[in-house]
Amino acid sequence: MKTQEYLREIRQSGGLCRAILTGIEVEKKSQRITFFLTTDTAYTPQELNFAREITAKYLPEGMTAEVKITKLVADVATVKNKILQILSFSSPAAAAFMRPEDVEVLMDGTGARFCLDVSKEEKRLLRTGEILDAITVGLHKSFCGNYVGAIRETDKETPVLDEEEKTEEAEESEEVLLPRTFPVVDYASLDGGEKPTRATYMADCNQESDNVTVCGEIVLVQEKQTGKGKPFFVFTLSDGTARMRVTYFSRQATLEKIRALTVGDKIVCSGANERYNGSLSYNAKRINKGAMPADFTIEEREMKKAPLFYHTVRPEPCQDFTQTNLFVKDVLPPALTENEFVVFDLETTGLNNTPVGGVMDSIIEIGAVKIKNGEIFEKFSSFVACEKKLSAEIIKLTGITDQMLVGAPDIKKVIPDFYKFCDGCLLVGHNVTFDYRFVEFYANKERYSFTQRRFDTLTLGQELLQLPNYKLNTLADYYGISFNHHRAYDDALTTAKIFIELIKQRKSLPNY
Repeated sequence: MKTQEYLREIRQSGGLCRAILTGIEVEKKSQRITFFLTTDTAYTPQELNFAREITAKYLPEGMTAEVKITKLVADVATVKNKILQILSFSSPAAAAFMRPEDVEVLMDGTGARFCLDVSKEEKRLLRTGEILDAITVGLHKSFCGNYVGAIRETDKETPVLDEEEKTEEAEESEEVLLPRTFPVVDYASLDGGEKPTRATYMADCNQESDNVTVCGEIVLVQEKQTGKGKPFFVFTLSDGTARMRVTYFSRQATLEKIRALTVGDKIVCSGANERYNGSLSYNAKRINKGAMPADFTIEEREMKKAPLFYHTVRPEPCQDFTQTNLFVKDVLPPALTENEFVVFDLETTGLNNTPVGGVMDSIIEIGAVKIKNGEIFEKFSSFVACEKKLSAEIIKLTGITDQMLVGAPDIKKVIPDFYKFCDGCLLVGHNVTFDYRFVEFYANKERYSFTQRRFDTLTLGQELLQLPNYKLNTLADYYGISFNHHRAYDDALTTAKIFIELIKQRKSLPNY
């Protein structure tokens, strides 16, 4: 069901011209679904019947529609209280500064205009655009009409940061860590050049540089040709910290020496880590024999803890008015009620989720929902900036365009907030390993480590159900869920509903 399409039809009736959908309640035994509408104008019994007829069109076959309408006329006090409530959830920092007298609400015939008074220092500390967006969205979900907000700078006293906020600022200003290195041993010249003495951990080769030395064992070698027929080589190397794809254009004098290299040989490469089409690509200028020390032990790097506050992407309450027939108040197994889960899904620029496969594809959208006490109650959703243009195939598959990513935050800003959202939760996904490898790669670059147990609805479906296949849309059809496939939040929400049903059937979490 598409909520906006449904509301457009409902609003064709005069008494419901500004109606909003505030809830859905499902009774499985009676196969009845009740839609709760709120309007701020008088409506007639005929208009109630009209709403029932429209609602019935959007229900699965066999379900009965009921509609309950509440008349609610917003006033200054209720709108102001709602604004403060939204702030306390979406922006605790702003809520700490904002007093009731700092919120001005002016009602008009179509809704309201509101203004938040902030000091110059508060304005510097707060992301005012995001705050206004969160308030506007929250008001539209709660009251009929249009709501427009603004920020007004006043002579309020400058706020004083508490100790937690000071700590957070200190964490954000920490120095950049230098890449780890190890000594190169057993050097033997193949290609000449300056003898390298130390090599950078492949796991730390995540920055552009025109002078990077890497050393490792060949796990794959391919000889290819340029468009003009000249040979070149693509090596996949491993040093125990990561794998790296190395491209090398040989010279005639060393061609046969390089061609003789095979899987298992250990080499040292000097070259450049360059950005190509938005991703890093390593091109070797010299390749010689060289190895890691026999007693090489990986130097562990201290990972970051979850941030104290959300900074770029803040979770929101999860209000799903499209599919709620799974949220029935029946007895849930302890596996669901005693654990918290984050169910996530990504949209990406392609299928390459490991650097060894070539140029690493990018995350362009993260969608996730949190399950607590067996119910979905919070969501995390964000587009992610992408440096290269999206392919026609990805645009067609996801519906995401380059214009939609304009102004989106970079992955380095989204990952800390997503890590905080997942902190203390078990992870769930459909074919979860695929998406997890993207998250793991980009999180490790920012020194965040996702170590939680992961559960896969694809594997669970194979264990518990007899279906022709176990694609997400097949499982969704089995449970009567309709959704906008290939968008991250919609896929995550659908996966969460499927996961709840599968664990209700299984009664426990799997050990695999």
